[in-house]
Parts: sequence; structure tokens; C-alpha cells
Amino acid sequence: MAMRIGGLDVLYKKALPLSDPAANFDGLKPSKQILPKGFRKTPANREFSSPTIWERDVAVPMRDGIILRADIFRPAGTDEKVPCILVWSPYGKSSQGRLSMAVVQGNAGVPESDLSGFQSFEAPDPAEWVPHGYAIANVNARGVLGSEGRHRWHGVGEGQDGYDTIEFLGTREWCDGNVAMMGNSWLATAQWFIAAERPPHLTCMLPLEGLSDVYRETLCRGGVPFKPFWAFLMTTFFSDEEQEDVISMIEKYPLMNEYWEDKRGKAHLIEVPTYVLASMSTLLHTEGSTRCYEEIPHDKKCWPVLEAKYEKFFFSDNAKLAARSPPTRATVSFLGDAPAMQMDNEPEEVVFEYTFEQKTRLLGTSKAVLYMSCPDHDDFDVFVQLRKADKDGNILTHINIPIEDLGVASGKDVGDINPLKFLGPAGVLRASHRAIDPILSEPHRLHHDHTKQDKVPPGEIVRLDIPIWVAAIEFDAGEKLMVKVAGHEMRLAEFEPLRGRFHTDNRGKQVVHFGGEFDSHVEIPFVPVS
Repeated sequence: MAMRIGGLDVLYKKALPLSDPAANFDGLKPSKQILPKGFRKTPANREFSSPTIWERDVAVPMRDGIILRADIFRPAGTDEKVPCILVWSPYGKSSQGRLSMAVVQGNAGVPESDLSGFQSFEAPDPAEWVPHGYAIANVNARGVLGSEGRHRWHGVGEGQDGYDTIEFLGTREWCDGNVAMMGNSWLATAQWFIAAERPPHLTCMLPLEGLSDVYRETLCRGGVPFKPFWAFLMTTFFSDEEQEDVISMIEKYPLMNEYWEDKRGKAHLIEVPTYVLASMSTLLHTEGSTRCYEEIPHDKKCWPVLEAKYEKFFFSDNAKLAARSPPTRATVSFLGDAPAMQMDNEPEEVVFEYTFEQKTRLLGTSKAVLYMSCPDHDDFDVFVQLRKADKDGNILTHINIPIEDLGVASGKDVGDINPLKFLGPAGVLRASHRAIDPILSEPHRLHHDHTKQDKVPPGEIVRLDIPIWVAAIEFDAGEKLMVKVAGHEMRLAEFEPLRGRFHTDNRGKQVVHFGGEFDSHVEIPFVPVS
């Protein structure tokens, strides 16, 4: 029977089968054993520094009768009850599945000898936490790798599954009644939905960066479908059942509706202490982490930074940014449908620059206000990126992981993918989605409506307000702020196979209008330099 969300039938597709070698799945084998002190899964792995009970493929019942599967690691040789850390994952528990640190160059800077081989992807390692008196419960989400049912992409349904799992774990004879959650990426995103259901045994949570709104933040940010990455992610879920097909759903329902609203985490309902990590380099999770930090009720808010003051930099003649908009109208144009590989500094990107006279610190969310037209089509996608350049005008790149941890000699040896290199904060908007949502928008965070399209007659000039994600960038005197505008994604691809896979619906030329009545500009937050 089809699942319905907000009156809409959810579309499904077959997942990759459990028999696929990449699933790393050898069947359900419920068992219990003790891993002795000094145990290593392989000679290359980290040893367990204390004896550890490993309960494999524990059956976890859901309210609808579905059974999920969990591996539970906990201290051996003690009758003392312990708190439990829930690791909720669709990728496979205890090193099942396709994904591992090895998908990123240099094992993402984490030596194999630091890992036990029993950790889930993007999750805490039992060999680290069990000796400190915790249990680790690696749970396979509904519909993956032995857990029954059809896989869900976040939303209230996943939250309810997490609720049932926490209540199961919190009432085990070995648990002291305290259950936490921890994990990165999907493993963090799920926490927003689970915690909003308020399971009584949930004590605290550690979402180590996670998106919180599938449509607005990633899959259709700015109204532009961002399908290649999510299509790739669907190849990492293994099951003999079907999985929710968000690619088909965005193709069928490209506008905001009840289905997509179900996939926006309700952070204001979260009641437990929460340790939120938010990196600024991710192309997936920055906005979700900062939004939920702000919306979870608490009295220790330090974000956004109150000292931040916004300044406007206007597009001006000679590709400069100026304190005032020039009195005379001008234009600059580029081909919106030029091929792009997400490899940095590609053709058909226009750049405006500003040189700082003293040390300056950018901290917070920025915004671009652009007056644009497209003579060749009735809609167009616009991408904006802030970059830093040195005193000689060389555009700089931030390397996310120390090169010595990656095992390379210099930054030139680091791969050009987003997990390894951050180019700068970015924004995107489809012109027909330019209407602003006055309810969700805040002074420092702009949201668009996305419930309707307002096409643009070819050649007509329209104002586009494009939010740019949070960043922290320090400029020395003589260094430059660069504002880039293009018709293609300028951030690096998440993985090499995704290069050149992202395509827009752009056709022909796009024109940026500035000067006169068209004061195209960026609004940038700066904080005092002590």
C-alpha cells in the first residue's frame, strides 16, 4: 500500500539488492559475544582497550510491527547500568554498506589504525566510547540492510521510528535509562526529526552537522533541483524492499507542498540539551545546523553574532565593488548554459572585487541583490559565490583537512572535491522562485516562498534576492573580496564522479544590470577586529 504524506502518494523505486557485493551484508546473524581486551578486527584496526559485549542483529520493534536491526556494544564484566548512544544510519551498521572514510582522499585524514572496523559511517566508534562507560547502539534505519519495511527519507515517519528505538533502548536491563544520539550528516539530520517527537528516554543529542530542510537547503535550494548528489546517495541504500524516491518526487512536485514540509525539521519542539556542530565548508549541512541551533529553545544563544554590522558593496564600473552605486546604468553578461564541471574558475563567470585597506573579518550570512534579465528564456538559474583573493589577485582556496593528515606534500596534491576544499560561501536562485516568504524570513536569513512560479518574460529585468550561506573569512589589508556570478554551480562537486553531472535549465545569455536605478549589490556582515 502506498504511503501518503499530506495527501500525496509517495513514489518509490527499487533499492540496490542485499546481494550486491557493495552491501557488505552476510545475512542476519543474531548473536552475542565478548570481544576481549586487545581484540582487533584486523591487524590494521584499532584494538579494544576493554572487554566489550557485542550483541549482533538485535530485533528492535516499531509501532507498526516492523522490525529494525541493531548492533549493540557495551561494557563487559560489570553489572553497572550504562547510558546508551544511538547511532541511526541508512548506510549500514558496524561497517556494513558502500560508504567508509576511504571515499575521500587520505581516508579523510583519519588513519585506519584509529578505527575499530565496528563503527558505522560518520559515527562514533565503539572502541572509543565503550571504555568510557557507554553503550553504542548502531541501528539500521527502516528498509536498509536487514531492517524491514521501505526506506524513508527523513520526516515525521523517521522521527517516530527513532522514538520507538530510543524507548526500546532506554528500557533494556543494561541501560540506566539515559539515551543520547550522535552522528554526522544523515546521522545528524535524523536527530532533528527524532528529538522533535520527544521520546521520554532521550537525554541529549550531538548532531555533528546535519541539514534540516531537504527541499530548501539541498535538494531544491533556491528552487533549483540539485539531483546528481542525491541520486548518487540513493545508490548507497541496500535492501530487497523499495526506497522512497525523492528524485521522482522533486520531478513530479517541484514546488513546496505538504510532502516537502514534512521534511523540514521542527527544531522548536526539541527539549533536550543539544551539542550542535556546524561546519561552513559543507555544501549540504551549514544552513540546517545553524538554523536548528537558533530555533532550539535555549537561553545560551551566541549566534548570529550581535556585533556583526552589515555593509553594502555595489557592483560598479571596471568590475569593482564600491561603497555607492554608480549613477549610470551598465550591464555585464555571461552564457547561462555554458558547460561546467564544478572544477573552480570555469568560463562564463563574472567577477567583481573589493580591496580592503585594513584587517577585516566577515562573519555571518550574506545576501546578493541582483537586477537581472535573460533575453533567451522565461526563466533562469543564478549562482553567486564569495571568494577571497590575495594582494596579487590570486583567488584562494581553503583546505579543510591538514595536508599532513592527508599524507600529501602540498595543497596542490589535494583533490578538487568539496569535502577537501572550500572555495567560499554561495547562494543560488531560480528567477521564477524569487518571491520571498515573509513568515520564515528573518533579518539575517532570507527564505523564498517556493509555492508558485512567476516566470520572467524574456528581456524583462527583475530583482533577485539571493541568500548566501554563513561564512567566517578574515582579510588582511590589501586582500580582496571577490563576488562571482554565473549560470552554473561554482562549488566543487562532492565526489569526482559527480563532476559535470549537475545541469540547469538555463538557455542562452544572462545579463546583470547595475548602476542608476539598478543598485545590484551584496550585503556582507563584518565584526570588529580586536
